[in-house]
Amino acid sequence: MAKRTIRPQERCFCIWYAMLCNVQEAALHAGYSKEEALERGVLLLQRDDCRAFIHSVLETLSLRSSAAQVMAGLERLAFGACNDAARLVFAADNLSPEELAKLDLFGVSEIKRDKNGGVEVKLCDRQKAMEQILSYFNHTESQSQADALLNALTGVNAHAAESV
Repeated sequence: MAKRTIRPQERCFCIWYAMLCNVQEAALHAGYSKEEALERGVLLLQRDDCRAFIHSVLETLSLRSSAAQVMAGLERLAFGACNDAARLVFAADNLSPEELAKLDLFGVSEIKRDKNGGVEVKLCDRQKAMEQILSYFNHTESQSQADALLNALTGVNAHAAESV
């Protein structure tokens, strides 16, 4: 049997899946329609070649750590679209359960229905997410500078010394 090659759209799905760990959202980002996204994504995950490619992407991006996954979530909160949240506000009563299930509400922190039947959606604070990202990078930079200073003073790589 000839070896199957991963098509560009499938590769795109694999990369998005590695970043998001969400089948449907990755498939949507890869260009699959809302109607077929979940099914196509699951089918791709069943393929050995796609799983191997996802694994290689994860290794390349070093997204195996919890810190990297948290950072990916913060980046989604800070820079992600809120189109589906707006759609929920303006068309809540006209959406079927299937359509509701397909909405990307990652950045939503609270949903309430008021006494008049209106829908109130509160989004996560983008500024706080950006502040957390900045704080992480400042900490990482400070740690790198401290390691460089320690290395200069002792002549030993601090990370190499920790692993010994």
